[in-house]
Amino acid sequence: MNGTKLDITTPDGVMDAYVTHPQGNGPWPAIIFFFDAFGLRNTMFAMADRLASFGYFVVAPNVYYRHGAFAPFDVRNLFSAGGPELERFRGMVDSIQDASVERDTGAVLDWLSREPMVRDKKIGATGYCMGGGLAVSAALSFPDRVVAAASFHGGRSVVDPKTPDLIAQKARAAFYLGVAEIDRRHTKEVSQNLEAAFTKAGVPHTIEIYPGASHGFAVVDHSVYDAPSAERHWERMKEFFGKSLA
Repeated sequence: MNGTKLDITTPDGVMDAYVTHPQGNGPWPAIIFFFDAFGLRNTMFAMADRLASFGYFVVAPNVYYRHGAFAPFDVRNLFSAGGPELERFRGMVDSIQDASVERDTGAVLDWLSREPMVRDKKIGATGYCMGGGLAVSAALSFPDRVVAAASFHGGRSVVDPKTPDLIAQKARAAFYLGVAEIDRRHTKEVSQNLEAAFTKAGVPHTIEIYPGASHGFAVVDHSVYDAPSAERHWERMKEFFGKSLA
């Protein structure tokens, strides 16, 4: 893969991003890759590269850019360690506001529209945990531009009680939700409400439960990483975007 870091101008400043794509000049369909709550790091770069290897131009925006440079988190031990480091993490997560991320996503979409290696204006979005919710929000906020959204053990809008009404009113994209069976926030009721909303909106959608998997199962540096479920999620991702962005 050809991975590089670059800057994208937003209404609020300059946001750094990781961009990766197959060898050559393309053009390829584009996918916005939203990281989990722990931020851009080597694990996310590797995952973006793997997604790009399926034949996509992938951009992973750093939606934490308003904080400036920050020390990486110890993902596996953060919650057990607690203390100031956990408070720092929670402060970063709490800083992510729907309105500001929507502005950031709009800036990324505008940048992609000018990128010659991007094939057309049919854009996908995907993400993990917090980023899964951001991918769903991107499809709801930009229904004319984001035509497919895949979320894996998603949080934020995926589990927000207000989201089913928004989906029923605004959804036009195709959606895939990969749900951990063990997830204290994504209950069976959440899935039922989302299913009803997608059905009402009349959009292609799949909500798939990953048996025995915990929230965070797809990300290798999480303590709950589950290799078989993670490989299954890559298969589903490849199939979903292969159909939705064809």
